[in-house]
Amino acid sequence: MRGRTLLLAALLVGGFVWMTSQDNFVGRRWLRAPSEPSVSWTGPDVARSAGMSADEQNNIEIYKFANQATVNITSTVFQRGFFFEIYPSRESGSGFLISEDGLIITNNHVISGRSPRIQVTLADKSQYEAEVVVRDPMNDLALIRIRAGRKLPYLRLGDSDHVQVGQKVLAIGNPFGLAGTLTTGIVSSLGRTIRDENGNELEDMIQTDAAINPGNSGGPLLDSQGNVIGVNTAIYGPGGNIGIGFAMPINAAKRMLEERQTGRPVLGVSGTPIFGGLAEALDLPREGGFLIYEVSPGSPAERAGLRGARRRVIVGNYEVLVGGDLIMSVDGRPIQGPNDLTRALRRKRPGETVELEIFRDGRRMKVRVELAAARSARV
Repeated sequence: MRGRTLLLAALLVGGFVWMTSQDNFVGRRWLRAPSEPSVSWTGPDVARSAGMSADEQNNIEIYKFANQATVNITSTVFQRGFFFEIYPSRESGSGFLISEDGLIITNNHVISGRSPRIQVTLADKSQYEAEVVVRDPMNDLALIRIRAGRKLPYLRLGDSDHVQVGQKVLAIGNPFGLAGTLTTGIVSSLGRTIRDENGNELEDMIQTDAAINPGNSGGPLLDSQGNVIGVNTAIYGPGGNIGIGFAMPINAAKRMLEERQTGRPVLGVSGTPIFGGLAEALDLPREGGFLIYEVSPGSPAERAGLRGARRRVIVGNYEVLVGGDLIMSVDGRPIQGPNDLTRALRRKRPGETVELEIFRDGRRMKVRVELAAARSARV
């Protein structure tokens, strides 16, 4: 009996040893450390940083050189307070260099004020006082100059006539005083007309969803090649950006630069816009236009045979000079507002010809006039 018990025990011990020596034994697998970590995802074992996309690299490259030519502009106006004390009121905005000798384009409203002192801060934090070279209030543009005594980085001017809705744009400026801020977006629409803070109409504006905030005014709107296609000018509504910003097309600024060299194109007349009931009271077409009061001697208007007023009449509470030609359209564009004639002429250059539709002696007629360079304040 004792022998059988010992034999049975030996068999049990031997069987256990044999089973636990096999790789497929459950207990052995459970005791053995796993050869690979247990994970709850099916991606790569090692996360790797993504490289820059072509679009990101484009943004970076444009910013690196464009930011160096974008400036912060502060205009200081000394005002008198409630207790007659004098204190400085500061307005700030942006601008961008367009020549190595310090010419800067910005918005007219950025540098406007009574006897302003204009201070320009470059990307390297150096500061200079600027002088006003040209103002173009009608397009809210201005050209100023600093004298740094060294060559400065500057931006290339593009062609805003070929801008397309949907194309990528980049805006650089100093929103809320945060210098060197880059935002990106697309051209949302073209040919917008908005009113500035003084109620003046700004025409042919580029609408963009690139974030434009207070302080961005005057900064460059760039295309994907780094060319300036607009001057950031306004946002929709008060306060900060809501995705609707506007830029003045750079071709308007290029015309300002050309006029600095060649002079502003003029017709050589003075007068007043007349519309609606007042026009009818003077026996003129109700749609009205620009009523000529005086024609400058030797001007393009005189050479073309345009006529000025011959007498004065009182209509209601207004004294009006009558008898002169009524300019109703320029190159087919009707005169419908007080600045339309001036705007139409600004699209031209001295030496170019415009076709005027005028109303004279009860009938309409067309007259062609070759424009000259400005020598007076007349249009």
